[in-house]
Amino acid sequence: MEYIKLGAICDVINGYAFKSKKYSTSGVRIIRITNVQKGYVEDASPVYYPLNTINELKKYILYSGDLLISLTGNVGRVAILDKKYLPAFLNQRVACIRPKSDKILKEYLFYMLNTNLFEVKSINSSKGIAQKNISTEWLKNYVVPLPSIEIQQHLISILKKLEKAVRNKKHELRALDKLVKARFVEMFGDPVLNSKKYPEKALENYINFITSGSRGWAKYLTPKGKAWFLTIKNVKNSHIVINNIQSVEPPDSKEAQRTKVKEGDLLISITADLGRTGVVSSDIASHGTYINQHLTCIRLNTEFINPVYASYFLETVAGKRQFNSKNQNGVKAGLNFDAIKSLKIIIPPIKRQNSFVSFVEQVDKSKVAVQKSLDETQKLYDSLMQEYFG
Repeated sequence: MEYIKLGAICDVINGYAFKSKKYSTSGVRIIRITNVQKGYVEDASPVYYPLNTINELKKYILYSGDLLISLTGNVGRVAILDKKYLPAFLNQRVACIRPKSDKILKEYLFYMLNTNLFEVKSINSSKGIAQKNISTEWLKNYVVPLPSIEIQQHLISILKKLEKAVRNKKHELRALDKLVKARFVEMFGDPVLNSKKYPEKALENYINFITSGSRGWAKYLTPKGKAWFLTIKNVKNSHIVINNIQSVEPPDSKEAQRTKVKEGDLLISITADLGRTGVVSSDIASHGTYINQHLTCIRLNTEFINPVYASYFLETVAGKRQFNSKNQNGVKAGLNFDAIKSLKIIIPPIKRQNSFVSFVEQVDKSKVAVQKSLDETQKLYDSLMQEYFG
C-alpha cells in the first residue's frame, strides 16, 4: 500500500481571525473551534459575519462536505460540514482539508482521520502547556495510507452500513423511551395539571424509611471489591445503570448496614444534578450494593405506591419543577430530607400503577435486546476502524 503526506493530495487551509466587533445575528456563519468536536458540526452558540464580506473573505468560504479539524484544545477532532450550515466562513484555529487529487475519496479521508490513532498522534505532536495546539504544517506532513480507489470505496460502503445500523438502533431506543412516557400520560394524564384528578399527596405519607449514603468511602473502593457502590452517575431516567459502577469492600459497621440498599428502594440524587431517580432491582440488591452521600434511599409503602411509578412521576416535568423549587442552596444544588418528604405526587389506584410498571418491564426487555445489538454493532465498527486505520 502507498503512503503519502496529506499535503500532497489535499489542500490544508488555515482559518481567519474574525473580529468579534463585527459579529452579526445573521449573514455568513463562522465555524469556530467550539463547533468542531464530535465528528460533526455542532450548532453551538452560532455567530455570523455580515453577508457583504463574502467577496473580501472568499478565501475562507467553506463548502458542503469540507473536512474540519480542531487545532486547539481538544486537538485532532474531525468534523464534516453539512450544507445546512452554509454559507459559512472558516475561523482561526480550525483547519479545512479538501482533497485535490483523484487518488483519495473525501469520505475515506474522513473515516481515516476520525480515528483514535489520528487523535492520539495529534495530541502527542501538539505544543503548548496551558492549551494544546497543532499547526496546518504538521497536518500537511501527516502521512496517510492510500489504498486503491476500489478498496477505499469498499471500506466506505462497509462503514456507512454499520453507521446506519448504529443510528437506527439508537433511534429505536429513543422511540421506546418515548413510548413509556406516552403510556404514562395515557394512563395517568398530564402530571402537571393532574388532568385525571387523582389524589395528590406529600411523599412523606408513604415513606417507611429514608436515609442518605455514606461519606468518606474512597478508602473502601477497590477493583477487587465484591460489593457495588452507587453514585449519581449510576442513577438517571428511572433506571440504575451498572456499566460504569464502582466496586467496594465495605466495612463491617452500622454505617454500612444503614446505606445498603434493598430491592424496591427508590434512589434520588440530592446534590448537584437534582432529582435523578432509579429503583433498585433484585439483581442489584442481591449483589450487595451501597450508596454515597449524594443519593437518598427511600423505602415506600407498596400497598399504596409502586416505587417504579413514583420514580417515573418524579422524572416528569411535574417532578422536576418541584426539585428545582426546593433547591436550598441556589448556586450549589442540594436537598434535605424535609424537602424530599414534602414532594407532592399524584396517587392513582395501586392496580393501575402496577399495570404501568408491568408495561415498563416489557419495554425494558426490548431495550435490553436493542442495546445488546447496538453494542455488538458498535464493537464491530470500532474493530474495523482499528483494522483499517489503526
